[in-house]
Amino acid sequence: MIYSIQNNKIQSFIPKRVTSWAMLAYVAAIFCCNILFASHMLHWQWWFFGAIEVCGFFFFANRLSKGWFYLTPMHFTQKLFWTAFFLRALWVVVSYVLYQNWTGTAFSIEAADELFYNDVAQYAAGMMRNGDWNIYSNIQDYSGGTQFSDMGYPIYLTFVYWIFGGSFVVARLIKAILGAWTVVLMYKLTSRNFGEQVGRMTAIMCMLMPNLIYYCSFQLKEVEMVFLCILFAERADFLLRKGKLAFVPTAMLMLIPAVMFTIRTALAAVMVMAFFCALLLSSERIVSWGRRALLLTLALVFAGVVLTTSTSIGQDIQQMWQTRGSQQQVNMEWRAERDVGQGMTQKFAKYAGAAVFAPMIFTIPFPTMNEVPGQENQKMIHGGNFVKNILSGFTIAALLLLLFSGDWRKYVLPLAILCGYLVILVFSTFAQSERFHLPIVPFTLMFASYGISKMNEVWWVKKYYPYWCALMFVAAIAWNWFKLAGRGMI
Repeated sequence: MIYSIQNNKIQSFIPKRVTSWAMLAYVAAIFCCNILFASHMLHWQWWFFGAIEVCGFFFFANRLSKGWFYLTPMHFTQKLFWTAFFLRALWVVVSYVLYQNWTGTAFSIEAADELFYNDVAQYAAGMMRNGDWNIYSNIQDYSGGTQFSDMGYPIYLTFVYWIFGGSFVVARLIKAILGAWTVVLMYKLTSRNFGEQVGRMTAIMCMLMPNLIYYCSFQLKEVEMVFLCILFAERADFLLRKGKLAFVPTAMLMLIPAVMFTIRTALAAVMVMAFFCALLLSSERIVSWGRRALLLTLALVFAGVVLTTSTSIGQDIQQMWQTRGSQQQVNMEWRAERDVGQGMTQKFAKYAGAAVFAPMIFTIPFPTMNEVPGQENQKMIHGGNFVKNILSGFTIAALLLLLFSGDWRKYVLPLAILCGYLVILVFSTFAQSERFHLPIVPFTLMFASYGISKMNEVWWVKKYYPYWCALMFVAAIAWNWFKLAGRGMI
């Protein structure tokens, strides 16, 4: 069945101009990095992964955004979910075979956190089968005192293992389901904010984004964390715009960040802050004053109840605020002195900090395109990072357009989540960590899609895109020189 979308004034699919320049920039960057630093040439398997991630993403982003353009919303949603699930489930199977080959186990090469979560959950699930249901204490005893802000995922994984007999494959297939559901939620959220065409582009890019697929093969909390964040954003946006005004829907909504406080404090705080920002700053055309006042009252009551009944949440927020600057400086100095593999240190790390990260925060991390000891995961996902680098140009363009046009007040909630979390990352010890950027990758793709949709209307978005690709080519080479030179490898 053919579905007609009436608004033809905007760029309604991801054009070949975008995908061709991106793939050209990637090919040029990886060849130059490995020619200039030939003594540390990337192993063939990382070339293969990078090519699949970059070329696969941009080729199918162009092809599917065109091919699925005339599908009805229901048919589009169905194809979106099942294709997203298939890609993630396929990666679960492929990664299992690869890890068995490389490590002799079902876990990745750099599996420290992964093994910790798996071992703790397996122990607690075993205790449950023996009749001991004191999950919190069992996890605390086995782990030697896990913090409250990191208890949510082990408890969740314990129940998964208890129900499915400790199967890590089932746990990863559940991640594939949650990842596919996340894609559908992003389609709904973006379509409600920016229209059907932008919603479809965002959904297809989220479906194909290598970084969002990658973590389905890990016993880590990233997939669940992204799902909860997007679920909160989509439900909060619905409630703000047209949902039923009542205490129960608001309380159910605020339970999501309450759960997130047991997974990652910073992201939970950003979600709550974003909701209040949306209530206070959104345009009257989006949120009426009556709805605004009632929701604000309900949210304040619920937030007050949560904070007064859980001292751990308040303590975690206070500690995060008090250590926001000093912790980063100490960590960067430690990184400059620690052994990063084969007796080497990264001497340039001490120069990194908020002043360096802030101008690049929408774009980093840059891809690792040379053989650097002990960074197999970064090399495996380097193509996904390059995709993010390229698309960040459209994200920045979208934010500038919204700021200068004054339309930002229509999209306060997603803007507050995106910018709020990035501000925290700038002052954290994880600003350059791909894994810690993952929760807001769907939001960067949302605004990137909006930027792409403006290519036919705003001349400079189209004109300067090739220059942005050239800049990312240079940045990739500079970053790989930095990593090698800082370790004394060149």
